[in-house]
This record gives sequence, structure tokens and C-alpha cells, in this order.
Amino acid sequence: MQAVRHWGPGLAAVFAMGAARHGDLAALVDERGPLSFSGLDARADAIARGLIETGVRAGDTVAVLCRNHRYFFEITGALAKLGANALYLNTGFAGPQIADVMHRERAVLLVHDDEFTSMIVDAGLDHRLLAWIDETGPTHDKRAHDVRTLDDLATRHATGPDLDRPVSPGRTIIMTSGTTGPPKGAMVASAPHVGAGLALLERLPYRAHEKMLIAAPCFHAWGFANASTSLLLGDTMLLERQFDPENSLALIARHRAEVFVAIPVMLLRIMELAPEVRTRYDTSSLRFVPLSGSALPGDLATRFMDAFGDVVHNLYGSTEVGSVSVAMPADLRAAPTTAGRPPRGTLVRLLDDNGREAAPDSSGRIFVRGPLTFSGYTDGRSKSVVDGFMHTGDTGHFDRDGRLFVDGRDDEMIVSGGENVFPGEVEDVIARHPDVVEAAVIGIPDPDYGSRLKAFVVARPGTELDADTVREYVRANLARFKVPRDVEFIDELPRNGTGKVLRRNLESR
Repeated sequence: MQAVRHWGPGLAAVFAMGAARHGDLAALVDERGPLSFSGLDARADAIARGLIETGVRAGDTVAVLCRNHRYFFEITGALAKLGANALYLNTGFAGPQIADVMHRERAVLLVHDDEFTSMIVDAGLDHRLLAWIDETGPTHDKRAHDVRTLDDLATRHATGPDLDRPVSPGRTIIMTSGTTGPPKGAMVASAPHVGAGLALLERLPYRAHEKMLIAAPCFHAWGFANASTSLLLGDTMLLERQFDPENSLALIARHRAEVFVAIPVMLLRIMELAPEVRTRYDTSSLRFVPLSGSALPGDLATRFMDAFGDVVHNLYGSTEVGSVSVAMPADLRAAPTTAGRPPRGTLVRLLDDNGREAAPDSSGRIFVRGPLTFSGYTDGRSKSVVDGFMHTGDTGHFDRDGRLFVDGRDDEMIVSGGENVFPGEVEDVIARHPDVVEAAVIGIPDPDYGSRLKAFVVARPGTELDADTVREYVRANLARFKVPRDVEFIDELPRNGTGKVLRRNLESR
């Protein structure tokens, strides 16, 4: 463990250990081909030396605006070896939002893909380095020519003095989704927690030396956690900059991938493909599809498993609290919307508004105590904590078999005529209609009831679904007060980069 002795128990050691243990094996494969573990570590060292030349020091914060490709990991390794803070930005952010976050987090440098150049320049951000450049693609911006690139740093500093261990490890800062308010920077553990990892391995069957297609964005905690796991296990990451459902199936078939890391909406898009398209690709190598990032809608899990086998494992958690529970295939077969059961070492409590244990068979606010809770937001705030248990921001309940169900976000609950309604329950029912692709439900002002329910529905192409049919379908499955009075059909739901529905965009329609 020379790497750990030199670098300490953090990401820097993970890169160095990968080079020592796996050498010329491919750490990743992207559109430019394979990059070995030793090559990735060497490039991270070279870029770190180049960053020192540009003025970046231990403790500085560097913003990263990159899609899933080799440069994301090269800059991640370089910052870890410098002891600099990595601030991962959502690729769906607008220019002013990026400028605001960088100012708030005191970032000294922005590393970004060329496709974002126009937006970055318009936002007035000039201290930057380029990562991925598609010279022939439609996103290439001529204004990028005068900006240095990570390739420049890696070439110029391929040789040089060995890097010293930083005085303190840099922080990993993941931005929250920002679905209900401005995104916040959450400080997460840069070093894998061994106990937590072993507990999750009981529920999530990762293995060493496999092919792992990571479609979930690596700037988000879920994609980042799986990428870190891949580096530790000596797996090969298969990366694509833009998710495409058919291309994902093609990558699984071409590389005989065993693992497909995704978010629920990606499975939805795959199931929207025509059956003859899905069966065009041999995905028999696939044995494990870990999901997280947003709720599983309707019977999506069982429909996907009917087509691809019992491979889905759904993890419920968040950037702030880490993993809360895991639903294994048998859980999802029995209850397709369950969040599953907590792994060993994680405790879950349901508390009422007064901080007391919720009554059996009733809903309560979900509080968690586990090994992966974050160390706070970068502005000094944190989540609500009661007796060492941190609030997830959700409300949920347990069934008689001990499976956890997430009813919805506390701040999304709709009070209509004195009745409490969580949108997720209504959305799941609508999504089960054979003519529906997906749905979202919000509350809108009502002079008589305070609020009333409005459903936004994406219908399957070629169907003649109408609002009355939707309402009747909900009325046949749920209480009358949960039937949306308003139904609007739209082409697609607005989502952020991690697949979560942006309800504020629906509220402004």
C-alpha cells in the first residue's frame, strides 16, 4: 500500500493504486478509445504539475464542467494530488448560474468542455482551461483557440518532479439538484468508506475486472460514486458524452458489459424503443443495473426486468445522507415503487412533525443515521438533525415486510381541501396507463380548495388519450381527492441533468 502511505486514504491514492495494480488494463473507454490505469495516473500527475504552473495551489477550488469522458477523470485525479477542491458543475447550468456558483464557492479556475465555450464567454468567465474539444463537431467554438487545454498541460509536463503529498486532502463538492431552489454545494467524502462499501456490497453485487457502462452523469453523486468504485475494483468504465438509449445497448453488446449504471429516466427511454430495436443488441452479458438519482415511476422496474432479466437494484439516497436503502430485484417484483431496505450499518427513523416516532403503518419524515452523511454545505449550513439522525427532506412509510416507500418531498406535498396529497402516488398511477409515457403532478392555487392538482402527461405517440380518460383512470385507483382536476398534455417533462423533474418549470407554464 505504498500509494496510501504516500497520498493518504483519498482519491489520489485510488489513482496511484490503480496504476500499480492494474497497469496497462483499460481504466476507461470513451469516444477516443481506451486509456489505461497507468496512463490515467500519469496524465493526472502531468496535469497537476501544469496546474501548479497556472497558479493553482492546495486548498484552492477549481470548477469542473465536463461530461462523462477521460478528461473528467484526469482533472479529478490532478486536483486530488494537489489537495485542491473539485467543484463539479451540472452540465445543465446556464452561464449566469455557473458564474454565480463559481463566485459563491470562490473558484479560481474553470475546466470545461468546448461545447460550453459560448455560454462561458458570454457569462464573462475568462480564467479557464479546456477539456474535451470536438474539432469537427457542431459544438466547436472558434473562441476556444486561445485557451489552454488539459492536453497542453499533460504534454508539457509529462516529465517533472514527483508530487508531494498535500498538507490536507482537497474537498469534493457536489452540487445539489436544485429542483426546488438554488443548487447548493455539498461536501462529500473524497475517500471511500470501507465499512459502508462492504455493507452496500451485500445488496449491490459489484465485482472486480468487469466492464461498467456509466451513463449516469459523473458530476452527480451517483455517477461519481460508481466511477470511484470502478477505479477501486479495477473495472473498465465505458463512457459516452451524451446518453442515447440505443447507443447504450450497442455499447453493452459491443463490450459485453456486465454493469449499466443509470438513472431511472434512462431506463424509461430504453423501454420507449421499439421491441425490434431493443432485441437487435445482444445484452445477455448484463447482470447488474444499479439505479439511483430519482424515484422509479410506475412499473418501470418490472417492465425493464421483463425485457432484460432481474438485474435492477434501486438505491435510495441523496448527496447529503448517502445511501439510505436498496431495493433488490425481488423487492421490485413484489413492490415496483419500493425504496427497499437499509443496508447494514444504516438506521432509518420515521418522525412526525414534533420529532417523535411516527405511529406504525403511518407516514413520517425520513431521518437517517449512517456512515456516508455529508459534512455540510459549503455555506456552513446543514440538514436538520435529530438525535444524530439526518433528515432526507422526504416523507415515507414502511410496509409490513419492512420495505421503505418514499411518499414524496416534504416541500412538494399538496394540501387540497384539507387533504394531504403527495404527487408521486398520483404520478405512479397515471404512468401505469398503457397510453402514458410519463407524468408529473403539481399543486396550483384554487379559490375554494386552497390548491388543486394539475397533471402534466406525456402520451405515447399515436394514441388518442384525453383528459377525461386520465381522470377516470386515477379515480378508479385512488381516492377522489387525489384526482387531478386539470390535465395538460406535453411533449416531454422538463428534467435536470440527473433526471429529476423540474417542477418549478411546470409551475411557470
